[in-house]
Amino acid sequence: MAEPKYRSVFDIIGPVMIGPSSSHTAGAVRIGKLARALHGMEVERAEVTFYGSFKETYRGHGTDTAITAGILNMEPHDERVRDALQLAREQGVAVEFLESAQEADHPNTARVRLMSDTHMSELVGISIGGGKVEIVEIQGFPVHLSGDVPTVIIRHIDRHGMIARVAQVLADYAINIATMHVSRKAKGEQALMTIEVDEMPPDEALKAIHTFDGILGAHLLYLP
Repeated sequence: MAEPKYRSVFDIIGPVMIGPSSSHTAGAVRIGKLARALHGMEVERAEVTFYGSFKETYRGHGTDTAITAGILNMEPHDERVRDALQLAREQGVAVEFLESAQEADHPNTARVRLMSDTHMSELVGISIGGGKVEIVEIQGFPVHLSGDVPTVIIRHIDRHGMIARVAQVLADYAINIATMHVSRKAKGEQALMTIEVDEMPPDEALKAIHTFDGILGAHLLYLP
């Protein structure tokens, strides 16, 4: 049986939030927060590209402000959301907004690229309504994630035994794997492992995964 799209009446009514639209405000905050979680460190620069309806209406609906609030790690109901652009400037986070004429699969699509001196991360998220989102791309790899369940995101070099090593670490910490998907650019090149798990992995588990030769990054993507 397929999992229901909405789990409670609150998913239908929509989230408590600042702003006029759950799709353009609460969903945008969530995309920004997931981008920050993937980045895993303080953000110095952000480049946000809007597509479709987001591109046409982001100024009027405050989507630019909302996604910036998420990048700054705010919640949709935070009173500071409306001041996020100013707060980003005060915190030294440079945010640039771009408009793409490229047709996206969903009208409420945003590509978020976050940068620090030593690191760059990128994801593509869509706002599907009621404050819910789907992440459809990470670091150029296609994915299908909601962020509603703990998900370990691992960038690595495609190498024999890598999946087994990661699975063993999770087993050592009694973390049960619900789903796992691995994509690679080509044999022996960069790959992306996405692992949805039943329990929250401790920081020590991610640190243990980081020690393996060939691991380029390991982060937790989760917004309960």
